[in-house]
Amino acid sequence: MASDPTVRRDGIPKLRLEGNADETCATFFIEDEDHTLGNAARYIMAKSLDVEFVGYSVPHPTEHRMNIRVQTTGSPATQALRTSMEALISMCDHIKRTYRNALEQYDPRDGPE
Repeated sequence: MASDPTVRRDGIPKLRLEGNADETCATFFIEDEDHTLGNAARYIMAKSLDVEFVGYSVPHPTEHRMNIRVQTTGSPATQALRTSMEALISMCDHIKRTYRNALEQYDPRDGPE
């Protein structure tokens, strides 16, 4: 049986949302993530014209959790997070394909040119 990527092994959800009545502003708590995802997500969201503010933090090195705060100019903050994660997945898939193609073409006997 495949594991659910949205839930940790101990049953705790990986993503939790805290916000107010305004959909354009929210704080997301993401379990088992750190600066690797935080910085990439922040970078991608900051490039969006609809995102007014985005910032992330890792509360403490011993806590395996990342907090990301998003404020948009009109669309829901959840949509900004979803869109940025989809873009990040697409970029990672492209990098993986490019690397694998280069690895398949690599012949160590060619040596430096």
